[in-house]
Amino acid sequence: MISLKLIYYIILLNFFILSCKQQPNLPDPSQAGWKGHKVCEVLEDNDKVKILKCTFPSGIGHEKHRHKPHFGYTLAGSKFRMVDKHGVKELDVPTGYSFYKDSVTVHEALNIGDSTAVFLIIEPK
Repeated sequence: MISLKLIYYIILLNFFILSCKQQPNLPDPSQAGWKGHKVCEVLEDNDKVKILKCTFPSGIGHEKHRHKPHFGYTLAGSKFRMVDKHGVKELDVPTGYSFYKDSVTVHEALNIGDSTAVFLIIEPK
């Protein structure tokens, strides 16, 4: 028997896939926010690099957006629910975690943890 939670994730994934097809020009992380509020602060933006500091209190997320290739570093971690082309997943993102994406990515995130998460995102131009 399929659980209600699984059905919810399947519906959410289908909605995400359909909306990506309908919105090819998604905002970048500095333009995307959460329910009308900005979550990323531009620390530097010049002809070589764009650096963002993104802050997510518990219960706050980042609406669907696109990233250019980028490096990220977690200044303060928490637990997130992520939705991307691979589906829905929940993951713990620890303080001090770093990551690199070498292609354009699209996702949506929600801080479902108890603590405020802070990320440093660096996009070379």
